[in-house]
Amino acid sequence: MIGTIVHQLTKNLTEKQIEDNPNFAAYFVDHTNGVYPTAASGVPWSAASMQVKGDTIADLNEDLAAEQKARVTYDNILRLVDDPDIIEPIKFLREREVVHFQRFGDTLPQSCKLFF
Repeated sequence: MIGTIVHQLTKNLTEKQIEDNPNFAAYFVDHTNGVYPTAASGVPWSAASMQVKGDTIADLNEDLAAEQKARVTYDNILRLVDDPDIIEPIKFLREREVVHFQRFGDTLPQSCKLFF
């Protein structure tokens, strides 16, 4: 969804608008306005960022942390934008992270019973 929002916001940029934003200009040279998943710092997404131990309790705790990190990212986006067409889908994604966190948290006590 984030990639779609970025694509919609950039698909009709003029050359002047691209040139006026040096950060986007560098991105545009490599990717035009295609969606290339990166962190805000410009670091490309990699599967290496996913943490899996093969231990149910450890992996559920990692999932809980990932949901909270995503929620904070959406909170930060909401602090920076004022466009309702961006705010509403981001609010939806943020709420989804909250629900995922709750569901993962609900399963953790059940998982502990399997091992103790």
